[in-house]
Amino acid sequence: MTRIDLNSDLGEGYGPWAMGDDAAMLKLVSSANIACGGHASDPETMYQTLLLAAQNGVSIGAHPGYNDPLGFGRRIIPMAPPEIGRMVAAQIGSLQAMALLAGTRVAYVKPHGALGNLAGDDGAVADAIAVAIKAISPDLAVLAISGTELEHAARAAGITVFSEIFADRGYTPQGRLVPRSQPGAMIHDPIAAVARLLSFLDSGLMPTVGGDPIRLAAQSICVHGDSPGAVEMARQIRNRLGAAGVTIAAFL
Repeated sequence: MTRIDLNSDLGEGYGPWAMGDDAAMLKLVSSANIACGGHASDPETMYQTLLLAAQNGVSIGAHPGYNDPLGFGRRIIPMAPPEIGRMVAAQIGSLQAMALLAGTRVAYVKPHGALGNLAGDDGAVADAIAVAIKAISPDLAVLAISGTELEHAARAAGITVFSEIFADRGYTPQGRLVPRSQPGAMIHDPIAAVARLLSFLDSGLMPTVGGDPIRLAAQSICVHGDSPGAVEMARQIRNRLGAAGVTIAAFL
């Protein structure tokens, strides 16, 4: 593989409270998943993050999550699939409105946290999200965790799908992310993260915690913007992949 996207979850502050260094990350990534008022963000945070993304020529995605800022969207909130679809639609619409004011546009959707993990395993939830996205705009793409139900649901709905792997997260032998409460869930060492990525790009095989490597497909690499050392990890990925002949470029 000689070309891949680098994305990060950004705009996850609220009011005067910032989460991560978005300005620095937006100089390194090629796509930005911007929180849209569910797990984090507010209109002004959305607007300012969109402006920064546009100024840096970064592709913009909506990053809807559970309406659970106290849990940062990392807890499953019991909801029927149609309710989830409407929640996702409302958040995408909010970011689209701010994007119009910022003179840019939303190109894709990537569900956040617990919602993204649930959509990876629950076909009904994945279908509800895909239906909502398609109803808002047939031009919106989906960025999904590689090898999940959301990929299948989006393709079945006729939505363009791109798949991602995570630079800073461990994988189970089933191809899912190791829960954050368990050992091996997070990778904090940028050198180790880059070595794993280079091996994956060469072989298509992702190491797992407690099992054999698994085959995944990916057009994008995610670095969580709220993780300690996120900027340095993104910088190392960009520099070392570039030195290996891999171009960082948006999938859209």
